[in-house]
Amino acid sequence: MDDLPSLEGEPAAILPAQHVRRTSGSLSSIDLGRGCPYQCSFCTIINVQGRKSRFRSPDDLERIVRLNYAQGIKRFFITDDNFARNKHWEPLLDRMIQMRVEEGLNIGFTIQVDTLCHKIPNFIEKATRAGVRRVFIGLENINPDNLMAANKRQNKITEYRIMLQKWRQHGAITYAGYILGFPGDTKESIKRDIEIIKRELPLDILEFFFLTPLPGSEDHKGLWTKGVWMDPDMNKYDLNHRVAHHSKMSDTEWEEAYKAAWETYYTPEHIRTILRRAAANPLGRMKTTLTTILWFYLAFLYEGVHPLEAGIFRLKFRRDRRLSLRRESPLVFYPRYVGETLVKAWRAWTIYRRTKAMLKEIEAAPDRWTYTDLAIAPPLENEFEALDLYHATAGGEAALDRKRRDEAVRAGAHAPVRPQSVAVS
Repeated sequence: MDDLPSLEGEPAAILPAQHVRRTSGSLSSIDLGRGCPYQCSFCTIINVQGRKSRFRSPDDLERIVRLNYAQGIKRFFITDDNFARNKHWEPLLDRMIQMRVEEGLNIGFTIQVDTLCHKIPNFIEKATRAGVRRVFIGLENINPDNLMAANKRQNKITEYRIMLQKWRQHGAITYAGYILGFPGDTKESIKRDIEIIKRELPLDILEFFFLTPLPGSEDHKGLWTKGVWMDPDMNKYDLNHRVAHHSKMSDTEWEEAYKAAWETYYTPEHIRTILRRAAANPLGRMKTTLTTILWFYLAFLYEGVHPLEAGIFRLKFRRDRRLSLRRESPLVFYPRYVGETLVKAWRAWTIYRRTKAMLKEIEAAPDRWTYTDLAIAPPLENEFEALDLYHATAGGEAALDRKRRDEAVRAGAHAPVRPQSVAVS
């Protein structure tokens, strides 16, 4: 780990087209950088890829894109844990812009960034010109105390609104990961925080995860060293199952909080709100937003798995069975499989028709272009005093105090120095 090899010029993995076409949008993945300088306690990146960052060159990027483009793959997920901290982000984006704008290649990208990416001059502008259509943001939590406890000090809740509004203004769909089960969380506080997010942050997609002590993370090492119980079944370490105990919630309460989080965010009323925000944006993509919402909501609702592990129809095979379990009879397995598939498909179709009608209604609404709400409105003069994001959350007011101190220090550093009179004796 002290002498990691360079990525520049090294071959990148490439998936055959017949496999990529089975994914939604024929999306493939590439990495342009590995490693992360941060020390989030729940993350494995620093142990898997190291804390020293390594990067591919613009020539590497172009070669990877052209190889995929030749086999009809035009959409890419850039798997860098934080593309905004890739020190070569600008020449990489410039090369994407050249291929997309100057050559006319119909390419699109999804990237992962941190919550301070908007402070990098021209980063969001160039990213969207380069074809970045979807942005995943590790929001993780809106309680600063929880973020501090997990060593995620780079997340500043005072920047969340500005950052999300800027991506929205440039037409990108925003996804945010949200972790449930930090030490300060309770069943009630989780629901309260999600309601704040719905009301005050212009997010499109919110996806939830159990706080999981993944092997290779600091959290796992800490629990293992102390001899604290963790579930021995490694199949459950998918962020969709509880595999540890919580200091404030019982096991049942934590699991109920996870289920309630999905149900609280993806209500019919809030789905309508998200679509209205997209409809009011000249660069908004309503249909893509709706299909993404349905993918995330229906996967959890009817399949009971995280959306990133789900598909349109769930494939089950009778022989895919743990060795400790008896293989089922074909007369039991196949009728049940067909029946549950038909029931789920009918229920999903019912929700799709309902939301499709909602979409048409919003498109035709006379106030479509004038719609606004607290989340998408320009920042208020008094919003630091008025918003629950800063006063109802654990550590929110302390975060405001830190921001004001930082601004005062910066203002003092840039204040003009007045010449002092010197007494001459």
